[in-house]
Amino acid sequence: MFRPTHTKIACAVAALFLHTPALADDFVLQRVLVEGSRTSQIGMTDSASSGTVGAKDLENRTVYRPGELLEATPGLIASQHSGEGKANQFYLRGFNLDHGTDLATWVDGMPVNQRSHAHGQGWTDLNFLIPEIVTRLDYRKGPYSATDGDFASAGKASIAYANRLVSPLASVTLGQDEYARTVLAASPELAGGNLLYALELMKNDGPWTRPDGYRKINAVLRYSRGYANNGWTVTAMHYRGHWNATDQIPLRAVRGGQSGGQIGRFDAIDLSDGGEAQRSSLSGSWRRTTQDTASSLSAYAIRNRLDLYSNFTYFLNDPVNGDQFAQPDRRVTTGLDGSHTWHAYKQGEIASDMTVGFQLQNDNIFNGLYDTRARRRIATTREDHIVEGSAAVYLENATMWSKALRTVVGVRANAYRFRVDGDRPENAGRARDSLVTPSLSVAYGPWQHTELYFNYGHGFHSNDARGTVATVDPKTLDPVDSTAGLVRSRGVELGLRTVAIPKTETTVSVYRLDFDSELTYIGDAGNTEAGDPSRRYGVELSNSVRANKWLTLNFDAAYARARSRGGNPAEGVTHARIPGAVEGVAQLGLTVDRAGPWSGALRLRYFGPRPLIEDDSVRSRASLTLNGRVAYRIGKDMRIELEGFNLTNRRDSAIDYYYASRLPNEAEAVDDIHFHPIEPRSFRLSFTKNW
Repeated sequence: MFRPTHTKIACAVAALFLHTPALADDFVLQRVLVEGSRTSQIGMTDSASSGTVGAKDLENRTVYRPGELLEATPGLIASQHSGEGKANQFYLRGFNLDHGTDLATWVDGMPVNQRSHAHGQGWTDLNFLIPEIVTRLDYRKGPYSATDGDFASAGKASIAYANRLVSPLASVTLGQDEYARTVLAASPELAGGNLLYALELMKNDGPWTRPDGYRKINAVLRYSRGYANNGWTVTAMHYRGHWNATDQIPLRAVRGGQSGGQIGRFDAIDLSDGGEAQRSSLSGSWRRTTQDTASSLSAYAIRNRLDLYSNFTYFLNDPVNGDQFAQPDRRVTTGLDGSHTWHAYKQGEIASDMTVGFQLQNDNIFNGLYDTRARRRIATTREDHIVEGSAAVYLENATMWSKALRTVVGVRANAYRFRVDGDRPENAGRARDSLVTPSLSVAYGPWQHTELYFNYGHGFHSNDARGTVATVDPKTLDPVDSTAGLVRSRGVELGLRTVAIPKTETTVSVYRLDFDSELTYIGDAGNTEAGDPSRRYGVELSNSVRANKWLTLNFDAAYARARSRGGNPAEGVTHARIPGAVEGVAQLGLTVDRAGPWSGALRLRYFGPRPLIEDDSVRSRASLTLNGRVAYRIGKDMRIELEGFNLTNRRDSAIDYYYASRLPNEAEAVDDIHFHPIEPRSFRLSFTKNW
């Protein structure tokens, strides 16, 4: 019998089918598979840096905003530099991933990253997540799988929703700063299947002097028949949110200094910043598993709308009207994914599975960049209609050579087409690009409780379609060079996973990741900026200890070294720092469960200092946050829970940048650190009823 290497397959089925794509496992099955915190994944993964976090562990996390669920991935940081409704800022493996570039994020079989976005390539807005119906987070770091495509070089996170809930639930949460949230979810039987529904209503003003005024409505409706490995689902989702934004502010304004005045840490410079977002989707999936084969097919249609108003430089470019700009984005994304796995060979201890699959995606996009004042347009920088399509086919072979040795070899072919029509004919046109990305994973476990891993692979991220056809800068009209559509990455990793110490699982990985170029679309300026090649080295440690039946300890730590490989050799600058690149991060968690009616958790998160400029002369400070929760179960169907955030009330930054800006009473630009503070200590009280 062939041992699985992917955590995405239910254990009983995966013993036969190694590389079936992610299944939308129902809640009951998932609880059986991953009860407890990070159940041992020896024999279940292809690398030390991949794994699964189950519903129980996710439930025990204390998250201020939905996107922080991704921090269950060891070494990943999810931050925020603006209003609550804006997409998170992500950090992983030496990357400042901005709003999602090089972190492929999928929810329920649908891509979340938005290509050629008005604000940033790979825009990843997770505010539509409803944590109560999440059953599993699968994560994988590095470009080591042929099943992964765009944006997956640093990592990939896949979140699965439930098909069925153990019992219906209703929850009400109240907190400081006018925070209120209610959730209703259930999955009654209907016509031989299950109808899952979930509704979330939330408001939050935050600690800001001008309240965030964040309001959102979020709904999921799903009908499913059968089971995770043999069945089908149809799912509809809708999310809408609007907010005011307190963007990052200059350090000199808080301290006084040249500005001649002083503002508070929770004040804003431009009180009209903010935005509104909508997301609606319809998706379906079908899966069939037999003794010798496994097949899957999924399709989706997603409609996203965003109106975003930002002002990061205040009065630098326009001393009269200010520098606020608008970035509207309207798009419809459609896709079709499929795969088929079959037993290719079995003889003695040797067994081999083969998977062939395809992924199709098309984005029909209307976006633009405008100068605004108090959200009113005063000038147009650019307006574009973009059609971006991609097709990929992949082949992956998984072979178990003996009880100790298994390999996964894959190859993926990617083809992209870009069409841009806009208000400037010189920045319109068509382009194509293609890329073949091979991958190899080797797992060797000569000992019963320990495995060694070697991983090598190529990945890529797509660049903004507008850069592939651009000839002039839309603001200055200076000539510019067009950029490549796809940028290759190359990664290699050595890893170890062991459960040799009783009740303990430890993983260690050492990696290198190279990019041919860190080309990025600068949404705030409306043009594409060509970066130098880059290289990152890093080491990661993850440790989980089940001390006893009610206490679990987790410790994760990561360090990365990121350098640009270009620069100016004549001046001796060839390995400059990459601004914002994360270096050291760590998390320490303590979870108490099954202690009678009581349960709880504490989590300490360390977000280390980062270079803010290429010569490393300006650095951010580290931030340290302690969050926690304590819950008491009243009978079998009622729970009361208290959550606390930033319990030590530290005055740290959630994020830091270094650039030039100009305040209203300044005569010229000033280079300064601009920061967004973490929220002060706050509490939320929840009541949850099951029936």
